[in-house]
Amino acid sequence: VLFTADGYFYNGKSFDSLEKVGGILKQLPMVEKVVVVGYTNATPDLSKVPNAVSWDAFLAPYTPAEIDFVQVPAEHPLYVMYSSGTTGKPKCMVQSHAGILTNQLKEHILHCDLRREDVLFYFTTCGWMMWNWLVCGLGVGTTLVLYDGSPFYPGPEVLWKLAEKVGMTVFGTSAKYISALDEAGYKPGSDCNLEKLRMICSTGSPLAVSGFEYAYREIKADMQLASISGGTDLNGCFALGNPMLPVHAGELQGPGLALKVHAFNDAGQPVTDETGELVCAAAFPSMPVYFWNDPHGERYQSAYFTKYPGVWTHGDFISVNGKTGGITIYGRSDATLNPGGVRIGTADIYTALESLEAVTDSVVVGQQWDDDVRVVLFVTLAKGVELDDALIKEIKTTIRVACSPRHVPAKVIQVQEIPYTINMKKVELAVRNVIHGKPVTNRDALANPNCLTEYEGLKELQE
Repeated sequence: VLFTADGYFYNGKSFDSLEKVGGILKQLPMVEKVVVVGYTNATPDLSKVPNAVSWDAFLAPYTPAEIDFVQVPAEHPLYVMYSSGTTGKPKCMVQSHAGILTNQLKEHILHCDLRREDVLFYFTTCGWMMWNWLVCGLGVGTTLVLYDGSPFYPGPEVLWKLAEKVGMTVFGTSAKYISALDEAGYKPGSDCNLEKLRMICSTGSPLAVSGFEYAYREIKADMQLASISGGTDLNGCFALGNPMLPVHAGELQGPGLALKVHAFNDAGQPVTDETGELVCAAAFPSMPVYFWNDPHGERYQSAYFTKYPGVWTHGDFISVNGKTGGITIYGRSDATLNPGGVRIGTADIYTALESLEAVTDSVVVGQQWDDDVRVVLFVTLAKGVELDDALIKEIKTTIRVACSPRHVPAKVIQVQEIPYTINMKKVELAVRNVIHGKPVTNRDALANPNCLTEYEGLKELQE
């Protein structure tokens, strides 16, 4: 049985989903019944969906009864979660009841100090693991707030007016959203009554120092801003907030409780105050119990345990502050730049470019060139601004001063759009694949997949 809504709303418009559902069904012959919930239309047209019934018709034969809560073993499957698969076959991770609930309740109760009287919101689609994370708030008895649509329609105030209306205490969002609010010049704290707000969580990508400064200046000074990071693989966080510790701009406050998180150098040794691979050196409850259709565990082992045998390698490039214990994330380690054999993170470059009003967005990748890797920076520019030699020089100088000479791009190229996933993560690996003539396998995971054509066959990358 497949359950689906008939469509969704975004930017004040409604979009039909049933045509896409019909295409999906052609690849799922085992589906015997499709239950359609009328969301954009109270009585949707079901004629284009085989074996479809409305939600009301599906429920009609049944009478309300007490829910029978069946007790299951701890490792009984709860979710099958999928990685985005934009650069390869998606991982299909089977996660357990006890593992996920233990980990997420730990994060809610201990890391977020979540209580029954709280009002919890996270701006997320149902396809992002933060939806699962949000739903688990019911385990605390917390009130959940759901939102469907654009966070900027009809204006940047929409989510903050909602926060004021329902008395949100915990507001979850992405680093990209905070950056967009800043760029729009919107000041939630001046426009809305946020007296009940005590915590903001930010994830999806590293939150820059300027994002911390904006949040405390323009949203609320007296609250906890927790930059958090983990992944679909564990349905939770490796590093996140701590209500008992100070917040340091640019840092995640610390590792998750009961997670043996380190930055490993190439020799497999934990290091502080230098960059390394994010690893978890001991087993943890929310590890997948297995991958779907991986009977001997080969894909599971190759996904996490090949670089450092017996140690979970997550794929993020980080450093641990030896003084504060805070963690800084520099980006995905498989998207790390490696010019001259020296690994550098992409997040530093993005942070440096935030000071340039002419640059509205960017994505940086490494290109194989002359038996080495050269740094290539793609930028979108403010209206009316053209990429000339003077601006290229300013961009390179800004990066050199804020980062290092190794961070300076060999090529700076203007594009019209930067690709993002539906969850607003920059898709560096997809861009890298495109410029090397490799396929991007799961374009459905992207919010704007058509923009990738702009990166194909660029003459600037042939010289």
